[in-house]
Amino acid sequence: MRLVELMVLKQDISSVIEFLGKKGNFQFQAKSTSAASDAESAKMSNPYGEIFLRLQQSKTFLNASGSIDLSFDDVFYSNATKPTSTDDESAEKFLSEVDALRRKESDLAEELKRVQNACDEAHSFANLNVPFEDLDHVSFLSLKIGRIEPSLLDELKFSVGNRAVIISLSDDSGDKSKILAASSKKARFSLDSELKKFGFVGMEVPKDFKGVPSDVLESLDKQLAETKKALAEIEEEKENLVKTHIDLFKHLLASYSIGSQIIEKQNTLESTSLVYRMTGWIPESDTHPMMKELGDLTEGRIAIRVYEPHEVPSVIHGSEKVPVKMNHGKIVRSFERMIFSYGSPLYGTIDPTPFVAVFFTVLFGIMFGDLGQGLVFLLAGILMAKKVIKVGAWNKFAPIFMCIGISSSIMGFLEGEFFANTHVLLPISGAIKSAFGVTDPEALKEPLFSLEFWAAENPIVPIFTIFGITIGLGFIINSIGLIINFFNKISQKKYGSAFFGKIGLSGMIFFWYVVGFAVAVAAFDHTPAVYDWVVIGATLLLSAFGEPLERLFDGHRPVVENGLGALLIGGVVELIEVVSTYLSNSISFVRVGAFALAHAVLGYIISSMIAIAPTAAGIVIGIVGNAIVIVLEGMIVAIQVIRLQYYEFFSKFFNETGSEFKPFAFSYK
Repeated sequence: MRLVELMVLKQDISSVIEFLGKKGNFQFQAKSTSAASDAESAKMSNPYGEIFLRLQQSKTFLNASGSIDLSFDDVFYSNATKPTSTDDESAEKFLSEVDALRRKESDLAEELKRVQNACDEAHSFANLNVPFEDLDHVSFLSLKIGRIEPSLLDELKFSVGNRAVIISLSDDSGDKSKILAASSKKARFSLDSELKKFGFVGMEVPKDFKGVPSDVLESLDKQLAETKKALAEIEEEKENLVKTHIDLFKHLLASYSIGSQIIEKQNTLESTSLVYRMTGWIPESDTHPMMKELGDLTEGRIAIRVYEPHEVPSVIHGSEKVPVKMNHGKIVRSFERMIFSYGSPLYGTIDPTPFVAVFFTVLFGIMFGDLGQGLVFLLAGILMAKKVIKVGAWNKFAPIFMCIGISSSIMGFLEGEFFANTHVLLPISGAIKSAFGVTDPEALKEPLFSLEFWAAENPIVPIFTIFGITIGLGFIINSIGLIINFFNKISQKKYGSAFFGKIGLSGMIFFWYVVGFAVAVAAFDHTPAVYDWVVIGATLLLSAFGEPLERLFDGHRPVVENGLGALLIGGVVELIEVVSTYLSNSISFVRVGAFALAHAVLGYIISSMIAIAPTAAGIVIGIVGNAIVIVLEGMIVAIQVIRLQYYEFFSKFFNETGSEFKPFAFSYK
């Protein structure tokens, strides 16, 4: 990593920020409090952000049903640029059309509400057995029927606005002067005033007429239907507008998203009236090419200074950590989130991601051995990688699904399991054994590596063999974690921590020697000797009293901080912890064998249920049973593998976390 300081002229700042955002490999350095306050005082408005917000609101308005795909891929977004003057004109024209459509829809929605209320009110009194003139006293709706000059009808509608509904009662004779005016009781005086201004002449309804006149009801129903139709046509207009301008719309959304983020970032920078200053971290391999590109972009109008990490004052004082960027291929990169979810490795230390990728794949395969179920994971990973299956952020973990699918399939083939069936693969296993010279008929009927221990004459021996294998695997994983820690401490020049303490060289030798000693006694009839106890005791003491030894070795004083008594008590406690930690770290891997056995038992149960069920029911049991195992046990096994990584492997060297490299990059939100 290198820290780069850029001094950019005001005329070039937006172009430089756009360049950095598209490159996606420049992490801005955190500013001091004073620099942040200076940036706040120089903050400028964000017209791009305002237009982007209006575009987002238009997107919601025009495509409320989501029937049109307005999304775009990363390639489209990365090719977008900050808005130009042409984009400004196009955006304003497009947004004006949307605003006009929005106002039209709003007006129609208000009119529909008024007409619906009037229609409901009128229909509710249609069959009321009282004179029409008495409805004015019992209804919440005020109805006026009369005549007006037809040429003034539109002007009257505009004048009364949303206070009333004006409906023409034109009949077959062509008389367009009759109208119905309906309003709420509280607006009736205002309506009377407006009607009077336009020369409204009320009509007499026969005294013996009961309820609401039929022509009034028909006119209200007709007006309601016409308003609903007009609103439906608005939806068609919205859809047509989007389809007609879909390419422009996507372009504007992407451009103004980028433009908004450019100004947001610009507002956070230290600046004068003419010059902006920005500092940030860049991967060492990208530093020289990027600086050359920035020089070409600004035609030399830029000042650049590059610092190595040990030259940065904040790093020297410990107030800032150098960010860490990992460079991996697609497969290993998919396992990075397991690392960063726990913590970032320190800059300059060993990258544990390749080890995690191998350990996760192997452990999952051992615990989830089934050829058919493994192929399901493999197929899911391939479909996720090809974007046939889209599950959002999970698609980037497609390589993990493929890895565990392959490992589970291999282990399942060795165990002879195919979707919980232990007979399908027996002919293949027999053929392979025959090719290697096996002639025993009983042996040819067994899988290459059988886990059907419950059917063995003496199941205890093979079960403990499996547990022994998984504990041995745990020994390898724990040892690699200790080795990583040792070299990390050496690279950081923390020699005391490297050689002493529970996870230092002394603890590592204690762990290795005890394991070797136990294996020698159990398998090779080794007789314990004095030198065995000397080595075990010495390394155990160096591990238990590691803290004062670290201080002594690294030159820190005082060596004993809290007195001799506290040192002895702490040492005894630490001694117990060293023994219990290494014991628990080793025994913890027994769960790998336990889950492998549990998976085999579940397969046996499913196959047994299929065997005793009718054909149709057996097929259903097979599908449902395997689906449950794949989903539920798959999740449980994944959680257990992650737990083993975190608590048994990471705990050996992740005693101090660094900072993940998080470069500035444009993202559409």
